[in-house]
Amino acid sequence: MSRDPIAVNGPDRDLSATSEGTGDTVPEAGALGRGIEWIGYLFAAAIVASAAILLFEIFMRYVLDSPTNWVHETSIFLCAIAFIYGGLFCAARDSHIRVVLIYDVLGRRVRAALDVLIYVISAISAAFFAWASWLMVKTSFWNPSGAFHMEGTGSAWNPPTPALLKGFLLIVMIVLAIQFLVLAVNHARRRGSRQDA
Repeated sequence: MSRDPIAVNGPDRDLSATSEGTGDTVPEAGALGRGIEWIGYLFAAAIVASAAILLFEIFMRYVLDSPTNWVHETSIFLCAIAFIYGGLFCAARDSHIRVVLIYDVLGRRVRAALDVLIYVISAISAAFFAWASWLMVKTSFWNPSGAFHMEGTGSAWNPPTPALLKGFLLIVMIVLAIQFLVLAVNHARRRGSRQDA
């Protein structure tokens, strides 16, 4: 499993942070990562669905002269949930963009320790973002009097997509924090088994 697409003498398994990943969920992501990967294809389909309904709108508007009032906001919502989920999907695949200027010159043991540290810090960051998301969810799902009322777009159609997106972001941030913890634990176990060998 090489992460270095330009390794000269075959794949260099030590350069785990230098490229976009292998295209599959990394083993360290565990069962959670495999589940994230599987669900990710549903969100990829949201992009295709968005394109399909935009084509429908073009047909309705320019052929039948009967534009819709729901396509624009629906396509934005579908793309937004796909992009939000994309961060979680990249974490499970370990394919997020990294700056590895210092990381690449360090020894194998230091890099292994840094992997664990980076995932722990990422989990803490995701947990803080989950908390911030919860603060947004509170104001978008309940009005100031405490009655349940989902925030809408304010358009003629006025779907509750802003509230749904904020709720979805909260869920993704919680799962992302858990995924980073799973990655940290599994990297630490792998590091420990290497040192025992």
